[in-house]
Amino acid sequence: MTTLGLIGLGRIGAFHAETLSNLPEVSGLVITDERPDVVAEIAAKYGATPADSVEALLTSGVDGVVVAAATPAHAELTLAAVGKGLPTFCEKPIASTAADSIRVAEAITRSGVPVQVGYQRRFDAAFAAVKQAVDAGSVGALHTVRSTTMDPAPPPMSYIEGSGGIFRDCAVHDFDVLRWITGQEVVEVYATGSVQGDPLFADYGDVDTAAIVVRFDGGALGVVSAARYNARGYDCRLEVHGFDDTVVAGWDQGVPVRNADSAVEFPTGQPHHFFMDRFTEAFRTELSEFVRVVQGGPILGATVSDAVAVAWIAEAATESLRRGTPVRIEEVVK
Repeated sequence: MTTLGLIGLGRIGAFHAETLSNLPEVSGLVITDERPDVVAEIAAKYGATPADSVEALLTSGVDGVVVAAATPAHAELTLAAVGKGLPTFCEKPIASTAADSIRVAEAITRSGVPVQVGYQRRFDAAFAAVKQAVDAGSVGALHTVRSTTMDPAPPPMSYIEGSGGIFRDCAVHDFDVLRWITGQEVVEVYATGSVQGDPLFADYGDVDTAAIVVRFDGGALGVVSAARYNARGYDCRLEVHGFDDTVVAGWDQGVPVRNADSAVEFPTGQPHHFFMDRFTEAFRTELSEFVRVVQGGPILGATVSDAVAVAWIAEAATESLRRGTPVRIEEVVK
């Protein structure tokens, strides 16, 4: 059995606390957060052990650590856990910028401590089935891949201010899954975006709606749509088009679209509300696999190397939006 530490009890951290407390292979959970009242509440709710500081958690005898704090804290918290020799799961991204991601990745590599990065779509059954089809060759050579992420509403503006922008915070999931699905590396990015909702997005140098075209080294083209306002629900879909077949994920009965064809009933389910209900099972599988990493197994999810590659794509997209022109990855990699 395994005892885990969980650092950060915000939106995703509290969700992970529930997931971890229900995993049969997790025998104990130690939690901490900057807010003692939240720690006490979550500890009472899930039978977790409270720690009054990160250091107290790291020295409490846990076997591994889940970092779910705010993005700006990911780098140093991950390095603190790795410094104690503890296998670590870090929610994306591993650092606020690509350059800092390199620093973190190099330190992790030197340590030899396993670190898994939180890109849960890799563990969704439908996304995994698409990956299997592509790897098996049944789709043929890929020419177009499309990934969509649209939130029903933006997170609090206090979160947006420190998020790093829509490309680093939201579209990185699309960038990761497209790299993973295609097995190809991005060589060029063109990004555009607009602010049509809260004007604070513009004040923070961000956009609430974005479209990104990526070109892969194998010739495939990727099209990413990201938006913060999609009132019908949380929309996350993947389409992979090859010369021999097309395969999709996310077109389930809960896809938040209204079909204008009166002759077609699909979709008939309740629209997905948010990423946590859309990917509940994927998060559970992802964290179960991390427990196996803690127990000495291989990393089957995203690695630190994957996280760095995705960070450079997000960097190129951010620069492309600023310039209004396509940006090659080699132009931003330092």
